Amino acid sequence: MLPPRAYYFIGLNGVRALSIIAMLLVFASSIFVLVSDIQAVNRSMKDPDTDMTDCDYIEGSTVPNQPAGVFWAVVNRLFIIFQVVVLILSEIGWPAAFFARFFPVLGPTFGLGALGIFQCLIGATVLSHHVDDFTLVAAFFLFALGCVNMLVGLVFRERAKERRSIMSWRAEAKGVLPSHRDLRPPFARPASASFVNGLFRGGSEKAHADEFGQKGYGFGRQGEKAAGLKGFLISKPLESLPRYAPPPPRSESSRAGTPEPTFRSSPTAI
Repeated sequence: MLPPRAYYFIGLNGVRALSIIAMLLVFASSIFVLVSDIQAVNRSMKDPDTDMTDCDYIEGSTVPNQPAGVFWAVVNRLFIIFQVVVLILSEIGWPAAFFARFFPVLGPTFGLGALGIFQCLIGATVLSHHVDDFTLVAAFFLFALGCVNMLVGLVFRERAKERRSIMSWRAEAKGVLPSHRDLRPPFARPASASFVNGLFRGGSEKAHADEFGQKGYGFGRQGEKAAGLKGFLISKPLESLPRYAPPPPRSESSRAGTPEPTFRSSPTAI
């Protein structure tokens, strides 16, 4: 059975894939509508006998029949295309440094709520015009995915993009491993490897003074005094024997522990 974070990872990346597909469909449909509008305007200009006084839109297009209507219709489609491209790049995550610095709401440290709002705005803008079936389906699909992204943003907040990122799995794997921490006091750790090398190579006092900023005091009386001024107390350990050592023998004389010699008389002894 997979852990819960695996289901979050699969679900969030599925929503990301659907968002990219929906925005690609809107990108293609916007180009198609832009081309269709330009062709419809060209046809109306070639036929000056057509009376369009009572028409709100140019026939067969989404261009309003008003001053500078063609210009604003083209600008609207270009803005939609530009926004869709930016949103696709933010979903891909490239370039992450650009979004983190200049557009943080679409960066890696922000949630999916802002993305969903942008998608709903684009979908509503397209759906507010009379368009063909392909553009209608693409815009409705994008609006639905925008609502899903807003819901996901409310649930996961700023952790949504972190949970769906592949790099976060590697970071969590590194966090499981124990980290090395030097528990020695600052005065007991060498500043660099050159200190240890100097001990074996016989480095000069000047080199040690340059390394630590001042001349060392060693382990004698001066070192103990300098440590006491800094608040460190150096106590001499008490002399004691280990627990497993046998107690020393107690004797009244120096020959108490030596065995007494035994002599045997001999018949030929003089």
